[in-house]
Amino acid sequence: MSIKIGIMGYGNLGRGVEIAAAAASDMELVAVFTRRDPKSVKILTEGVSVVHADQVEQWTDKIDVLLICGGSATDLPVQTPKYARLFNVIDSFDTHARIPEHFANVDKAAKEGGKLAIISCGWDPGMFSLNRVYANAVLPDGEDYTFWGKGVSQGHSDAIRRIPGVKNAKQYTIPVESALEAVRSGSNPKLTTRDKHTRECFVVLEEGADPAAVEQAIVTMPNYFSDYDTTVHFISEEELLEQHSGMAHGGFVFRSGRTGVNGEHRHIIEYSLKLDSNPEFTTSVLVAYARAAYRLHSEGQVGCKTVLDIPPAALSPLSGEELRAHLL
Repeated sequence: MSIKIGIMGYGNLGRGVEIAAAAASDMELVAVFTRRDPKSVKILTEGVSVVHADQVEQWTDKIDVLLICGGSATDLPVQTPKYARLFNVIDSFDTHARIPEHFANVDKAAKEGGKLAIISCGWDPGMFSLNRVYANAVLPDGEDYTFWGKGVSQGHSDAIRRIPGVKNAKQYTIPVESALEAVRSGSNPKLTTRDKHTRECFVVLEEGADPAAVEQAIVTMPNYFSDYDTTVHFISEEELLEQHSGMAHGGFVFRSGRTGVNGEHRHIIEYSLKLDSNPEFTTSVLVAYARAAYRLHSEGQVGCKTVLDIPPAALSPLSGEELRAHLL
């Protein structure tokens, strides 16, 4: 039996979920929900309903899991608790500092509705989170390091686009190469947030917008830019489309640790991702966790969970026997 999924929001993430679901043998997309006029939204899958978001409550008995594809800055803090009362839900909330608050809000809503929610799915938070936990457990005497980029951050780009006066924007996260090499050397450097990354923003302004005010709003934005050396470039929309239309990203997670009676043996765990399409990889993770949400809710589990709470076997379409034979 197919897992019936719905998509809330049809931007880069919504399209990515549609593509990932089509590649999954156990998934069936039944509806796409949008805040736009549904007649103006053209999706890739024939025969699937495009419905205004205001009508989502009419679909509670037709959808097993709703994948919420909004932005972390303003959409998901409102949408995920709202819809977790009605559906099993998945989101990609990625504002690390606010995850405990978001978890509490979603957990309350999901328990009230008897539903299961899995938040902060993607690659960081998400796959990188798993690698940090595994590496900490294996090497308790050590240091963690995470680097992102070089690549386009969807969440940070979205946060810039929400600033009054901004028409469009792309933001690149760039690792500081000297910091990356210091970690690889095993020297366990002490690095601040500012030491590890720079941020570069390419911004198209609305007509009449004050560039100085927009730049100030960007570089002082808490949880996004205030802790980094941030450069802002104002360019035309044509330049943005020609030179910054790609969505590549990636990064590295390190655990640099020691074992032995006197800590004489040094070990470095390195996990890396090199992604041609940030949204398509992120949504491939969302779809895998939708499978887990469906399975765990079918077993009677409710409330909010993160990727750290989900058994790896629940993500795979393979049976336990197949996993043990081929992937263990």
